[in-house]
Amino acid sequence: MKKSEFPDPFEKARETTGLGEMDDQNDPVTMLLRHKDVRKTAHNWKTFQSGAAPGRIVIPSEVHIRDTRQIPFEVDPPMHKEYRNLVEPWFKRPLQTEYQEKLTIQINGLIDTVLDKDNLDAIGEFALVLQSRALTLLLNIPYEEAQTWISWGTHVFRSEDTALDGDKASILYDYIDAEIDKAIEYPGDDLYSVLLNSEVDGKKLTKEEVKGVMILTFAGGRDTVINAITNTLAYFAEHPKSLDRLREEPEIIGKATEEFIRYFSPLTQMGRVVTEDAQVCEYAAKADTRVSLCWASANRDTKVFENANEVVLDRKINPHVGFGFSHHNCLGATHARQIMKILILALTKKVGTIEIIDARENIEELGDFKRKVGFDMLKIKILAIKN
Repeated sequence: MKKSEFPDPFEKARETTGLGEMDDQNDPVTMLLRHKDVRKTAHNWKTFQSGAAPGRIVIPSEVHIRDTRQIPFEVDPPMHKEYRNLVEPWFKRPLQTEYQEKLTIQINGLIDTVLDKDNLDAIGEFALVLQSRALTLLLNIPYEEAQTWISWGTHVFRSEDTALDGDKASILYDYIDAEIDKAIEYPGDDLYSVLLNSEVDGKKLTKEEVKGVMILTFAGGRDTVINAITNTLAYFAEHPKSLDRLREEPEIIGKATEEFIRYFSPLTQMGRVVTEDAQVCEYAAKADTRVSLCWASANRDTKVFENANEVVLDRKINPHVGFGFSHHNCLGATHARQIMKILILALTKKVGTIEIIDARENIEELGDFKRKVGFDMLKIKILAIKN
């Protein structure tokens, strides 16, 4: 099997029962695997809520390592809309030409530093660096701050071998507390300051609410973006003709970006807490139990996607749920899309071929399912185009 292949472990269960089961710290999760059930449940916020105890809809659960509610992620309507309306314009800034130009300079500069380098660490020396530097644009803070986040490594929010590690998580939380205090004393044009000066429902946001938005911004777009970048590099390494095609047809880079998100599904699933006895997929869901919306399974549903287990660069119809669905679709999706589009375009202009030197897969244990989500280690060589 090629390093860039991501098998679908959910296929049999999706086609038979449509469900999977996993235990999460003695708080079991019933996984919804079919595209239609995932979308229908995501839309039904009254019965399947996000606004449960902070951390409970995340899998693995984070209820034991934080009591700060991530906003607007862990808030349901009608307040969700109030928070979303406040922050969404900020998170749409990547659509601006100036933002894209700055991101292009960052990505081109990084590629230039790694071209023809032997034994490049695609995660630590490329994807993490790219993600961290791009985040400075999203937060509108000095570029140099990225070095702090890079120094944390790729596993700052969770231990590598333990689902829950409060000491690890506190690195981020303490950092955000300090940055909020700094913005209170020295307000500027950064996201911290903008939030501190904003109102929802006629009231200024509290420090705790600002912290909730910032935790989501940091944690929500870290591993997912790193996985998307790294997995895409591995794909181009083993499918050089795909890179050639995108070089010749740059107009399909947008479609290719959506297809990579569908195929790799950087975030496997997200939970919901059942508010009342309900039924989904002929399954009786009891109140106060958890179900998960398994994006990765839904994105391989053959009833929706033709050749679902193949990367089709110019896929015409692609209703993937890689960025979630309905009112809780990913707030950082615009930023992530721009990173991927600009990265792919830069690769077509600068890179001839990519070689995989060594790799170790990152496998998630999800009950009876084992899902490859990316790589724990990926050593590559990016070779420049020969003139």
